[in-house]
Amino acid sequence: MNLLDYLPGVPDFPKPGILFRDISPLLASPIAFQEAIRQLNELAKSFDYTHILGIESRGFIFGSALAHYAHKGLALARKPNKLPLASHRQTYGLEYGQDSLEFQQSALTKDARVLLIDDVLATGGTLVAAHKLLKGAGFEVCGALTLLEIAGLNGSNILKENGITSRTLLVA
Repeated sequence: MNLLDYLPGVPDFPKPGILFRDISPLLASPIAFQEAIRQLNELAKSFDYTHILGIESRGFIFGSALAHYAHKGLALARKPNKLPLASHRQTYGLEYGQDSLEFQQSALTKDARVLLIDDVLATGGTLVAAHKLLKGAGFEVCGALTLLEIAGLNGSNILKENGITSRTLLVA
């Protein structure tokens, strides 16, 4: 099964010059989604992790499915002001401004070894921010895992430059 067949490109979305990869067809196919999680689990086996940090919002989908499949704990990295209890925050730059990620302080035990999960690796900024967020809070980050890397944007190189070991299932 070629999982790229379930990830069509949508040109000029959300702005001109961007090729957006739509994960909806993959999620709509029980067989393709199950296969993607199975393959992500195989990649994840190269990391010694106890918990997954799913990054808002599509990282929640793959993070929760993989956590269930692999019998691991799950924490969520959210956009600001979405969490009810005390949270850690990391602000990071984007091409068009800045954003922040937060996770609830009580979401992870101090001995957690965390694997970052997101759907798409583009420039790597969000995963680098998630890494800094966890490291700044005193947690061990084992690496990062993504469903798809956008070729030509050097995301995996940016992660490597920031000391983050990463694995990606697909490149397009």
